[in-house]
Amino acid sequence: MAHASPLSQARLPGPEAVETVPPAVDLVLGATACCLACVVTNPLEVVKTRLQLQGELQARGTYPQPYRGLLASVVAVARADGLRGLQKGLAAGLLYQGLMNGVRFYCYSLAGQAGLTQQPGGTVVAGAVAGALGAFVGSPAYLVKTQLQAQTVAAMAVGHQHQHQWLPEDSWLVALAGGMISSVAVAAVMTPFDVVSTRLYNQPVDGAGRGQLYEGLRDCLLKICRQEGPWALYKGLGPAYLRLGPHTILSMLFWDELRKLARRGAHRQGT
Repeated sequence: MAHASPLSQARLPGPEAVETVPPAVDLVLGATACCLACVVTNPLEVVKTRLQLQGELQARGTYPQPYRGLLASVVAVARADGLRGLQKGLAAGLLYQGLMNGVRFYCYSLAGQAGLTQQPGGTVVAGAVAGALGAFVGSPAYLVKTQLQAQTVAAMAVGHQHQHQWLPEDSWLVALAGGMISSVAVAAVMTPFDVVSTRLYNQPVDGAGRGQLYEGLRDCLLKICRQEGPWALYKGLGPAYLRLGPHTILSMLFWDELRKLARRGAHRQGT
């Protein structure tokens, strides 16, 4: 008897799976999973972008075709841009994957929680709508990703070469933009640990100084998840970002400006 392949057995999440995971958690888990996959597959995305753009400008005159086949194209990118060139546009790709798939998983999970996927044809409709919304939200990041992945040295260039130099190199706006972006990631990663540490530090203790509610980090983490659900680890996320965001932005801004002053002082002493 022929056995069904794993792919043929794959199914969209059923109602029972959706009910056990809140939509907000699905958003975080889905976005994280797709971002991890993006790190591994981004080199192929770079090669795909170059191959798709190759030949676009040939109608305007002689135009090189340096990319021929998958393996040869990987080697060509590595030689022209170095091994780091195979990860061009990774930051934009991660943003795209996080936005698109986070929204997609969230909307589909929300539809499942509302019982829409249990209706006839509901799974198809929910999947289509969730996918369309995710693609719409992630489209700007996809634009940036594509233009970054197309950039290379003149001899290997295919398609139009965009310059993404939106901010002056020495501008304080660079530090501001970097702080705004990094603080989102820091808040998302650190909030669960912040919740756990707050609970541990604030718990009552016995005469020997031992905590009466939690035995340690692992015990606190498990009890929060079991008693309040995984999303409880993100309690206070909004206030955390409102504090961390300005703190990170100002720290990077002040650090950058102080370094400039130090360099100017050293330059004056040298002259």
